[in-house]
Amino acid sequence: MSSPRDRGKSLMESSGSEPPVTPSRYESQKRRDWNTFGQYLKNQRPSVPMSHCSCNHVLDFLRYLDQFGKTKVHVPGCMFYGQPEPPAPCTCPLRQAWGSLDALIGRLRAAYEENGGSPETNPFASGAIRVYLREVRECQAKARGIPYKKKKKKKPTTEMGGGGDDSSSSSSSFSFC
Repeated sequence: MSSPRDRGKSLMESSGSEPPVTPSRYESQKRRDWNTFGQYLKNQRPSVPMSHCSCNHVLDFLRYLDQFGKTKVHVPGCMFYGQPEPPAPCTCPLRQAWGSLDALIGRLRAAYEENGGSPETNPFASGAIRVYLREVRECQAKARGIPYKKKKKKKPTTEMGGGGDDSSSSSSSFSFC
């Protein structure tokens, strides 16, 4: 007796054409993101072919997307900076949320390789992109008053809360905050 999968195969083979396959939500979004990024490169002056795309083009694209963001990110001078639930509106800019950017980069990274790009030359897998995303995450966490604790894998400590807070007191200034 044949399995349901085999029967489905033989039915498709006998009909001469496969029924249309509806792509998953992820696959649809990945295609849309890939097309959007390709259009962004085409709109650059001069136009940038995908084969010449670098991590700098990806970073510029991420900064460009900020104008369409829906996440309020308080700037350091705002009276609500560091408050998770501000009591009133303010004029701080709307930005792309870190999680949205991280998911976007993941989809574009996969799409690049699916469209013939080499993993070694993937601009979406660049260290500069990882650094940028980490800085956006930390900046947005500070702006909302949510402490970000780094997970340390090198030295497991038996102390509770030992020494992890030093990284949050760095005096870096980010252009996207």
